[in-house]
Amino acid sequence: MTCDVLILPGLFNSGPQHWQSLWHERHPQWRRAAHRDWTNPDRDEWVAEMEEAIAGCSGAPVLVAHSLACMLVAHWALSGSPLKVAGAFLVAPSDVERPSFPIPAGNWAPVPRTPLPFPSMIVASTNDPYASIERTQSFADAWGSKLVEIGDAGHVTTDAGYGDWPEGLRLLDAFCADISK
Repeated sequence: MTCDVLILPGLFNSGPQHWQSLWHERHPQWRRAAHRDWTNPDRDEWVAEMEEAIAGCSGAPVLVAHSLACMLVAHWALSGSPLKVAGAFLVAPSDVERPSFPIPAGNWAPVPRTPLPFPSMIVASTNDPYASIERTQSFADAWGSKLVEIGDAGHVTTDAGYGDWPEGLRLLDAFCADISK
């Protein structure tokens, strides 16, 4: 891997067999953001916790976000933080404006529509229950992100068969190589 990584799990955290947890286990030098409350996420609190996690990195990390953490990245980008990140690898962003979002959206909505000030890639499923592929394409367009569709992959979770997910790690490695040119 050619870059430093900060893992950003989404709503309810990523369990021990989730690809984010397995990647972190394989790469213990990577950092993982912590949140006080994984079940009732307050956007402003999560943005502050993400800021603290980025500040704890030795350099500008690549953010590896899943689900609600993709929205976290977009909101953090709007926060005016002086901290820098090298890029964002965004997997299965949740549409917080969708009725099927599993908790009340609260201050997570509306979805930010401002270009991200760093390179980004969205990896998306064509049958994600938390965001249609059309909506995810609209996030990619608004954020200036490259979109990679991986077919019918649900929400790209352990339940959908994405434990270790070596293909995702290859995508991340290619993204890191791309942004370090």
